[in-house]
Amino acid sequence: MPNLRDIKRRISSVQSTRQITRTMEMVATAKIKKAQERIESARPYALSMMEVLGNVARYVQGATHPLLEEHAERRRIAIITLTSDRGLCGAFNANILRLTEGLVKQAAQDGAEAEIIAVGKKATSYLKYRGVTPVAEYRDISDKPTFAHARAIAAHVIPAYAEGRLDAAYVVFNRFKNVAEQKAEVHQLLPIERRVVQEEETPGPKPEYLFEPSPAAVLEKLLPMYVETLIYRALLESAASEQGARRVAMKSATDNAGEIITTLTRSYNRARQASITNEIAEIVGGAAALEES
Repeated sequence: MPNLRDIKRRISSVQSTRQITRTMEMVATAKIKKAQERIESARPYALSMMEVLGNVARYVQGATHPLLEEHAERRRIAIITLTSDRGLCGAFNANILRLTEGLVKQAAQDGAEAEIIAVGKKATSYLKYRGVTPVAEYRDISDKPTFAHARAIAAHVIPAYAEGRLDAAYVVFNRFKNVAEQKAEVHQLLPIERRVVQEEETPGPKPEYLFEPSPAAVLEKLLPMYVETLIYRALLESAASEQGARRVAMKSATDNAGEIITTLTRSYNRARQASITNEIAEIVGGAAALEES
């Protein structure tokens, strides 16, 4: 049985750990609010992009573009994997890596080769540990992604798909539902789904546009921007999900540390009571021995 000093030292150690996890929980809570604000501020831009694409499609009958064409055979696909740069966020990264491996296996079964674009240190280190070398690596952007980062990532897949070197592109990320729930999802980036450029019948007046030089040229510029917007939105969702997952993990660690401290305190009190009882018994025994002598 450990002595009082060992138990007290362990209680002090767990208290220090609880203080750290509680601080990390508070930091994650503060960052979640900022990440949510960034998602909400980007939402109008994404919705406007969808609206403009639909309106432009009215002027381009039978729109054709390399990013809209679905290749007859898929021989090579690209997977953009969004993870975090730091750990201590529960199953946040494990779920993404599991989905990525599932996509790679499915591609191999279909006779296709998969190349991975790793975003986040966790994705890079895991893939290299498994003997997979990413075609591109991005680090230190998972916390505060920008549209420039999204554009740089998109530059790896858009020209390759347009030139026929890629047959599909996917992004794997955690969708932020709320502070306590995040869901790992796979979205197809390329080819762009036809419904994006199909006109939807909406009541009321429709805006009129003047195009320079032509509707087809404008559409050709908008479609790559649409892909970049999807990637940027996925980066923002992943950043918010990371903080949510870290907050949940740190809260659980803080609660567990509190339970351990309670258990150790009880053990300390029992050991202390037993020590006092033994001392009293020794004193009484010694006094009795003196009286008999």
